[in-house]
Order: sequence, then structure tokens, then C-alpha cells
Amino acid sequence: MKYINKNRIKKDPPIKSVKQEVRQTKTAGGNFVDKLIAYRDHQVHVLFSSLSRLIASPFTTVMTITVLAIAISLASGFYILVVNLQQLTGNLETSNQISIFLRDDVSDAHAKKLVDTFKANVNVQEVKLITREQALTEFKNYSGFGAAISVLETNPLPIVIQVLPKNTLDDKQELGKLMESFQQSPEVDFAQMDLQWVERLQSIVELARLFANLLNMLLGAAVLFIIGNTIRLELHTRREEVVIAKLVGATNSFIQRPFLYSGFWIGFISGVSAWFIVAIGMLILKHPVEKLSGLYESDFQLVFLSFGETFILICLSSALGVLGSWAVLVCQLRHTRLE
Repeated sequence: MKYINKNRIKKDPPIKSVKQEVRQTKTAGGNFVDKLIAYRDHQVHVLFSSLSRLIASPFTTVMTITVLAIAISLASGFYILVVNLQQLTGNLETSNQISIFLRDDVSDAHAKKLVDTFKANVNVQEVKLITREQALTEFKNYSGFGAAISVLETNPLPIVIQVLPKNTLDDKQELGKLMESFQQSPEVDFAQMDLQWVERLQSIVELARLFANLLNMLLGAAVLFIIGNTIRLELHTRREEVVIAKLVGATNSFIQRPFLYSGFWIGFISGVSAWFIVAIGMLILKHPVEKLSGLYESDFQLVFLSFGETFILICLSSALGVLGSWAVLVCQLRHTRLE
């Protein structure tokens, strides 16, 4: 029994060794935190050192960023153009009203009763009555023939009821049935509505949207290739540095990291510059557009990029910079057999 107890005592780990294991575990955790901090510091250092390299060659950097900023501003400008065209056509439903011309023998009182009948229709959103006197006043004010109209002994203009249907741009068949129901009323002389110009304008806006999307794709590809070519030239210039870093054991991610950050800076600065170009262009066009809008008695105002759209613009340009850099680095490193 004593012999067995001695063997047990020999096999049990001493208290000192347990403390050492705990200390090693804490040290390992501390090393992980230190590595994480060192990795963060290294990323920040490479990020700003890449910016310093771009600043060190100002002529090449300015030329590249200028070309990219112009390309990105063109894409943004076409996007804003389509958005403003959509704003113009956004309230087309208020223009798609049916004009119902009543017979000459219909009185104003009878016309008001007819208006109440039209309002009861479930497919009608709004009804407006224009009496003969109101129509004559508007014609004198806007036609330029006020003096000639004053010579007439009687008012030749009929009573007009303007009806705004519901969902006028969605269901053309229901709209046709609604016009036929108005036309069948004995008090109605004829009903009129012209939707062709609305459909044509919508087709033009849709075509402009498609053209803007295609142009944005082409300009995005151009930005991608320009940034990729810039990084390719920088990689060729620093080829010896890359080879030496590879020989001393640098990993591919370590070699690619500064070039990726350079692409990020190029894309980021180009996106910000493009935003300023578009903003200046909008400021130049703002007053003439508002003046033209005032001549047509409209409250139309130019729509600019919102905060979210600006954020997306800068993120996309930065992402294109990183993507173009990464694609070139992968191809070039494989070609030079550095991987």
C-alpha cells in the first residue's frame, strides 16, 4: 500500500506546473492581443504610406485622378439627368385628365348636378367644373386675343368638366370605358383626352434611363482599366522592391497590400473630385433652369445627389479602385512568377 501511494504521489502534477500552465495561457492571450494591435498599426501605416507615395509623384497622380473624376462625373451627371426627367414625369397623372365639353343648352346648375354624378363614380379621383365665364376669363388672359373676344356679343365657350381618373397610367381599357360612359350622357357634347404625348414622354425617359445605365457601365469599366493600368505601372516601377520582399519571405498579401491601398486612394479621391465637379455644374445650371421653370409657371427645381447617393458614389469609386488593383496584381504576380 505504501508503494502504491508513492507512485500516486509521483504521478500527480505539482502545483507549480499548474501555475505555469495558467501563466502560459495568459501569455498566449496577451500575444494574440498584441498581434491584433500590431496588425492594426501595420494596416494604418501601409494605408498612409500609400497616400504618401501618391503625393510624392503629384503630376502623375493629378493626371490620373482628373481623368477618373471626369469619367465618374459624366456617369453621375447622366444619372442626375434621368432623375430630374423622372421628376418632370412624376406628376403626369394630374395632366391625364378628361375634358368633357357640355352642350350649349346646359345651364350652370345642371352642370353642377352632373359634377356630383361624376364624383360618385368609383373610377374618378377628382372633378373640376369650369363655367363659361371662367373659361372666357382664362382665354382672355392667356390667348392674347382678349380684345377680339370682347367684341363678341355672346360667350362662345362651352361649360367644361375636367375629370381626373384613378390609375390613368395603369389600365388603359378602364380609361376607355370611363370615357365612353361620359360620352353617353345626354348633356355631354364630346369628351377628349390625349395620352399619346404622355406615352411618348415616358418612352423617352425609359430610353434615357437605359442609355444612362449602359453609359455608366462603360464608364465604370473605363475607371477599372485606368486604375488597373496605373497600378501596373507602379508595380513595374517597384519590381525590384517586390522581388526582394518575396525573397526574404514576404507573403502575397503583404506584397499586394500597399498597391491595393493605392488603388483605394485613387478611387476615393476620384469619387470625391467627381462629386465636386457635378456640384459645380449643378450650381451653374440651377439659375437658368429655375428661370425657365418660372416662364412656364412651374415650381420645378433641380434634384441633386442625396447623402446616401453620395455615399454610394464614393464607395463605388473606391471599390473600383481596389478591384482594378487586385485584378492587375493577381495577373502580374502570376506572370512574373512571384507566387
